[in-house]
Amino acid sequence: MMSMMTGTDAAATPGASAAPDATLVGAERAAADRVAALLAGHAPLCVAFSGGVDSATLLALAARSLGRRRVLAVLGVSPSLAAEERAAAHRVASFIGVRVVEVATFEGDRAAYRRNGPDRCFHCKDELFTRISDEVVVRHRLAAVAYGENADDARRPDRPGAAAATAHRVLRPLADAGIDKAGVRRIARALALPCAEKPAAPCLASRVPHFHEVVPEKLAQVEAAEAALRALGFADLRVRHHGEVARIELPIADLQRAVATPLREAVQQAVSTAGFRFVALDLAGVQSGAFTLPLVENE
Repeated sequence: MMSMMTGTDAAATPGASAAPDATLVGAERAAADRVAALLAGHAPLCVAFSGGVDSATLLALAARSLGRRRVLAVLGVSPSLAAEERAAAHRVASFIGVRVVEVATFEGDRAAYRRNGPDRCFHCKDELFTRISDEVVVRHRLAAVAYGENADDARRPDRPGAAAATAHRVLRPLADAGIDKAGVRRIARALALPCAEKPAAPCLASRVPHFHEVVPEKLAQVEAAEAALRALGFADLRVRHHGEVARIELPIADLQRAVATPLREAVQQAVSTAGFRFVALDLAGVQSGAFTLPLVENE
């Protein structure tokens, strides 16, 4: 299958902001220089791009060091990518001034992915990097592929996608430069990236408990519920899919607001309209790696 080109393979919007040309000083300049050194000789470069702060910062630094026309952002599109995230990714790439190509990924056709074990992310990333290799690298004569793993990610045991990156020889300049999540955000702020303060937004499949099958219908329910909650003013959230039960994770500071009248009724309605029978609010707040970490920490 060829890359998806419907309005996405054009040059970035004319007049897009020159974020990569922003002045970096101090530690942020030193970090950017380390990334530039790691990317030297790897142009033209493909950046596996999601629109999140990690991949956006890598994209901006790559454009800064290699030149915008020598960097390509590749966005994988499947039922696990929310429509809002897809649109936001295009806005961020346009701000940076780098061209975006979308590729359709079919991780849902893989039985190991649908089984949803702790290694699910491996199968997702393996599908993405395989599609990039098969459909993008040769066509655009790219020298290398990179993705936005940071130094904190590299130390976590619940990131099986890193093994897929290694298998496909994908570069991880942020991690190799020793830039952690806080450092990524500092660089993003210095470059005035619109996603600098964007909360982490893992794929929709991360909302389904391990060993419960990942299917498009569940992903669509989660996407609809989360979109409705964002429309109510909640920016950072997860809706975990437990069959008929939706377990909502919100920052601790938002819990009281979510249960106070009249917003409580709106929250209930927003989630039940997405197809859930019961709506529960998790008092522990937003939990990164909530399903995966307990399964891999004791291995």
